[in-house]
Amino acid sequence: MNLVSTITGLPYVGKTTLFNLLTGAHAATGSFKGAEAETNVGVAKVPDERVDRLAVLYKPKKTTHAEVLYRDLGLAARVHDKTASEPGISPAKLGDLRSSDAIVHVVRAFRDPSVPHASGGVDPLRDLATLELELLFADHAVASRRLERMEPELRAAKGAEHDARELEQAALRKAVAALDAETPLRDVGLSADEQKAVRGFRFLTLLPQLVVVNLDEADVGSPEPVLGPIREAIARHKAMSVVGVCAKLEAEIAQLEPDEAAAFRAELGVREPALDRVIRATYELLGLISFFTVGEDEVRAWTVPANTAAQQAAGAIHSDLERGFIRAEVIAWDQLLAAGSEANAKKQGIMRTEGKTYPVKDGETLHVLFNV
Repeated sequence: MNLVSTITGLPYVGKTTLFNLLTGAHAATGSFKGAEAETNVGVAKVPDERVDRLAVLYKPKKTTHAEVLYRDLGLAARVHDKTASEPGISPAKLGDLRSSDAIVHVVRAFRDPSVPHASGGVDPLRDLATLELELLFADHAVASRRLERMEPELRAAKGAEHDARELEQAALRKAVAALDAETPLRDVGLSADEQKAVRGFRFLTLLPQLVVVNLDEADVGSPEPVLGPIREAIARHKAMSVVGVCAKLEAEIAQLEPDEAAAFRAELGVREPALDRVIRATYELLGLISFFTVGEDEVRAWTVPANTAAQQAAGAIHSDLERGFIRAEVIAWDQLLAAGSEANAKKQGIMRTEGKTYPVKDGETLHVLFNV
């Protein structure tokens, strides 16, 4: 799957530093050129010790982790009221945001007088609300314009087309009412049919959102006083989560040898790289799981939505496997490790055979049998 998560936020919050850390890129930081600044694109590997441990067992020629595509998109958001004619975010940037699967919203909590702040002071809750209002406004503009054009179409439509237009109109009216109340659409509870009717609009407030709080170095060992109020602010919203990271500190740690980096984190009381948590949180926010294929040639993680049927999961590997699917031999990754090989797993009776509709679970390995 080609998953796109867009890193965004106000100027000077650390978006590009985070992007570079996640993807290993070297995009320029420290300057802001307005809403039309270049969008950076890079790929991050999803950290997964299960892949690494399976690779130790099989010693494959190639090991492939799941991946998330990140974009670094700078915004010059301005607070608007809904009587304004245009959103503060440029149309080009809105287009990039709408093509995302998730939004990674970076808010600034670090205190550094040498780095200016677009809103005149460090206040992550204010920054979170500022951008959320921009997204609400942008969605309101799209929904309102579409509703204005619908009446002639409804009068001309007949049969199934008329029914579809009526459903779309009802969903858009519900959306506008929610947006008028400054309620993101992910909280509205649109039915499956309503979501399908408005899918093409790619509403921004329907997208899952990960809030990344860029912490001050002094708060890394004890981040809860900073993160707690933000968690409380988003607790009432669906498809939102928060994670803290000190991008500046992580950039410094990234320059150390692995043993030195681990010792430094232990000294700070940090159990794992914060960036691993960001990548994993993005993956989880999108409602995805990983299953594995293993062998001497390659150990690989494959990405599918949770509850994907085995036949469709096989299609993630290759379309021929989906078309010719017969059955899949399935075993949990830790059971396979304990058995030592697929042959031993079969002898022990712990490798199962599953059919087309079996919902693949996170961490299972699949061996697909199919007709050519």
